Amino acid sequence: MTTLDRNKQTVIDFIHRAFNDKQPADAVARYVGVHYIQHDPQSADGPEAFVQMASGFAGQFPQLRIEIKRVIAEGDLVAAHVLIKMVPESHGLAGVEIYRLQEGRIVEHWNVLQPVPETAANDNTMF
Repeated sequence: MTTLDRNKQTVIDFIHRAFNDKQPADAVARYVGVHYIQHDPQSADGPEAFVQMASGFAGQFPQLRIEIKRVIAEGDLVAAHVLIKMVPESHGLAGVEIYRLQEGRIVEHWNVLQPVPETAANDNTMF
């Protein structure tokens, strides 16, 4: 397995463990570095801040699910194109989660999110 493949699998496993399994502390212990830089304006820096944010989010949305549609890796960066549903019946949010890894551990995060609309000007999906 190449470093890029390992980094992609780390991000996939991290997202599933933190959000779908509702185990953010375990996800941090397994996949996040000692220093964690956060670029999401709603989250603070640091592994413990991530655990608090993810735990609060899961408490607010207990049916939360993140479906990973595709994962792209280049250098030390991994981007995951995701569908985030707070409740099963919602259209959800389309997002791109970008992670920087160092020595196989997640050390930095960016994201961009937008609501999935009910209708579109074209017949293409967001995925």
